[in-house]
Amino acid sequence: MSVAEQHAATGGGEEPAVVESGPDSAHRRPDGLNDVTVEALGKLSEALETVERVRGHLYSAHQLIGQADFALDDAVSLFMQAGHAETAERIERELIGRNVIPGHWTFQIVEEFDDGYYAEFRGIERDARERLAGGRRHLYEAELKERRRTHGRPGHEARPGRIEESAD
Repeated sequence: MSVAEQHAATGGGEEPAVVESGPDSAHRRPDGLNDVTVEALGKLSEALETVERVRGHLYSAHQLIGQADFALDDAVSLFMQAGHAETAERIERELIGRNVIPGHWTFQIVEEFDDGYYAEFRGIERDARERLAGGRRHLYEAELKERRRTHGRPGHEARPGRIEESAD
């Protein structure tokens, strides 16, 4: 909707809202923050996103190992029904409830990861953002979006819920 159309839609009595272009204030770099620092914060954020994926994979492994362990109960039962007690007993004795690494079930691996490496990584990333960029997130990506989007084109708005005046 053009500014004139917005004005007409309000009955002509109200001024249309001014539509700002570009990222919102939460995604604009603070004064004095240089390009290299924005890029470095972007790389740190990208690395954290990779670690977030690793964390998800650990939770997937945790759930999958649990499912496998419970499926072993069914296998034991079926081996017993089929007359293969030795195989069933070996599964019960050696696999069901076994640590996946010495001293650890998967929940312990997840907890140690969360409380150790993951917590430290998140803390360092957050501290860097707060100290260098006033806590603002995704500055690199916000600037990348501004460079790559087609200004004034539907579907290329700078912000959610904003309609910019067409460039045509």
